[in-house]
Amino acid sequence: MNNLKYEAQFAVCIKNKDYPASLELYKIYVALTDEEAIKDGDLRIVDESGEDYLEPADYFVIIELPKVVQDAVLAIV
Repeated sequence: MNNLKYEAQFAVCIKNKDYPASLELYKIYVALTDEEAIKDGDLRIVDESGEDYLEPADYFVIIELPKVVQDAVLAIV
């Protein structure tokens, strides 16, 4: 994640109907700004391995986090 091509923001998972094994409800994820994905109704979400995947945007809500929380979340990705 250190060589981000995208701007990072944060999102909480609110639905995982089709992906219960890979998306944890109410977990905070790093979401990378990807205009092409957004046009298709997706978000680029980073998982625990540091890999990013396209997920349905309506499964997430973008949230603002205090700087200290942002740093903590980014440190584990």
